[in-house]
Amino acid sequence: MKFRLPELITMRKILRGRAAIALVLFFAFTLFAQERVDLQMVQKIRSEEFNNSKVMETLSYLTDVYGPRLTNSPNWFKAANCAKDQLTKWGLVKANLEPWGTFGKGWSVNKFSLEMIEPQYEPLVAYPEAWTSGTNGVVSGSPVLLEIKDEKDFDQYKGKLKGMIVMLGGERDVEKRFEADAKRYTDQELIDLSKAPDPGARSPFFARFAEFRRMRELNNKIEKFLKEEGAAVILKPSRGQDGTLFSQSGGSYQMNGEAGIPSFQVAIEYYNRIVRLIKENISVKIEAGLSTTFYDKDSLGYNVVAEIPGTDPKLKDQLVMLGGHLDSWQASTGATDNAAGCSVVMEAVRILKELDVKPRRTIRIVLWSGEEQGLLGSRGYVLKHFGDPKTLELKPEQKKVSAYFNLDNGSGKIRGVYLQGNDAVRPIFEEWLKPFNDLGASTLTIRTTGGTDHLSFDGVGIPGFQFIQDPLDYSTRTHHSNMDNYDHASKSDLMQASAIMAFFIYNAAMRDEMIPRKALVKQVSPF
Repeated sequence: MKFRLPELITMRKILRGRAAIALVLFFAFTLFAQERVDLQMVQKIRSEEFNNSKVMETLSYLTDVYGPRLTNSPNWFKAANCAKDQLTKWGLVKANLEPWGTFGKGWSVNKFSLEMIEPQYEPLVAYPEAWTSGTNGVVSGSPVLLEIKDEKDFDQYKGKLKGMIVMLGGERDVEKRFEADAKRYTDQELIDLSKAPDPGARSPFFARFAEFRRMRELNNKIEKFLKEEGAAVILKPSRGQDGTLFSQSGGSYQMNGEAGIPSFQVAIEYYNRIVRLIKENISVKIEAGLSTTFYDKDSLGYNVVAEIPGTDPKLKDQLVMLGGHLDSWQASTGATDNAAGCSVVMEAVRILKELDVKPRRTIRIVLWSGEEQGLLGSRGYVLKHFGDPKTLELKPEQKKVSAYFNLDNGSGKIRGVYLQGNDAVRPIFEEWLKPFNDLGASTLTIRTTGGTDHLSFDGVGIPGFQFIQDPLDYSTRTHHSNMDNYDHASKSDLMQASAIMAFFIYNAAMRDEMIPRKALVKQVSPF
């Protein structure tokens, strides 16, 4: 078929018009689909945080003044009330200590000493384990070395331990380190982290779980055996080295639970010396004294809760939440675990109040308790407000939470976000991170991460996220250790994290839609 010239011109005009329409529609769709970012707000947030930061001031109060903060101890309540009052001063509303359920007893150390008297005097680097009883004075004597691999080994010690100082385990190797304790993620490590795991791949944790469970059961049996035998004091070789020790629980916090035998985690270099002396048949004498207090008048657990009210008539009943856990272990002041995270989330809401932001959705900050005993504060809160992850029976409030953002991996800067299997948020978070790419935050991974309070929200279908953070010396030096203090926190990293947290919360509170949700799946715990 042949076309005349006028017809060809007409067809070309039609095609050009259709192309133009298609192009307009393409750009309109692109603009509609792309996440909008308020760059002026980015500049304001960065300016406020980098010029007027209060994050280290908050950290100092939570650690230097009120640390450590074992759940339901007097220090925890002092820190919680300090945080509540500070949030109120900054202009947040409804600040209170909200009960989430039954926790149990509080506990604190009044005074302790652990010394080697013979063959030479040496004060031992050690710290008591939580929820253990006191010694009712000073216990003195030659320590007995127990090396127990299974229950069959109990027989050789029966009738020999009453009133004795017992050492659990033999000498452990202390290896020379040729790498720094602290590190940042390399570019290649972040690239590797951003890749999805192989389908069907299991975490290395699951491969070791059977051994973890076996050791936990054996340790429980050992503790029971020593109590029945009447041992007076237990000395345990702590993991870690170079004077760093890690001390957690040695007894029950539950109201009907038994207090543990007075127990100390001992720095390995000091512990090893005593073991070698015993094996050389050289007389060793130890003196141990421990005074502790249990608090059982109030068995409830509490979280610190406060809000910035939403202003949009249609969206103000919806929530954007952020938090970190306020409780810590007892051997230090709990700076990187997790006063750092609490200080960052408090700083984020301070920034938004200082900038007089009027969020469309309500912003709710929560500082959790009982996290170290199994995410108890956040789990209790979620059960009370949003639903039961075991039965998947959900409450009306569950539908109103857009997202929860958590910080609890030390004081390292934010490098990105674990998407927790929710790929629908990837394009959103990509745009939110772009203004902070110059500060090292750009990585998104579909991978999940565990061990923090975002899991409580994820378990009932609420988008819950933990940020990727540079590890620094969190795992090697500070996590649950006697070195977890203010001086191991990184000021510049916490300032960077505060600005990013503020911007994420701002965006989630202001955008038209809630954060996309993934399918709700019943959670199965390996424990």
